[in-house]
Amino acid sequence: MTTSPRRLDRIDIGILSQLQQNARITNADLARSVNLSLTPCFNRVRTLEKLGLFKQQVTLLNPEPLGLRINVFFVSLKKQVEDALQRFEQAISERPEVMECYLMTGDADYLLRVVMPDMQTLKRFIVDHLTKIPGISNIRSSFALKQVRYKMPLPASGLTHTDPDDVSTDWR
Repeated sequence: MTTSPRRLDRIDIGILSQLQQNARITNADLARSVNLSLTPCFNRVRTLEKLGLFKQQVTLLNPEPLGLRINVFFVSLKKQVEDALQRFEQAISERPEVMECYLMTGDADYLLRVVMPDMQTLKRFIVDHLTKIPGISNIRSSFALKQVRYKMPLPASGLTHTDPDDVSTDWR
């Protein structure tokens, strides 16, 4: 079955925007913010959920009071062959200090964001874990001096969604 993208309406976008800012918002407050009554708002949220638009709900913690003050970015492999990529990705996925990992184009094969409390912990991570992953050719670290912007919510304006089940958009 071929599907075509469907634009979300302003109410859908409002709901998604509000939920990205505060996943714990009550249905009453959410309905009020998008000018809907309670039941239609609840039904829209459930429909958006069924469409697969929600990946997960989390609580974002402030790393500084937890002692995680160092953000480090790095890594290159010897070869970008499928087996090496899979081994690296599996090994990195098992490390709790790796917050993000991206396969890249350009100079580095992977961009990792790793959070650490101090340089000694970083050294242990590199020596005890990272260098032991087969296929790594180069570890270059760049340290974040200042976090200028950190944001999780995706821009909600202009979103489209491909609906594999062709769920009706008449949700009122």
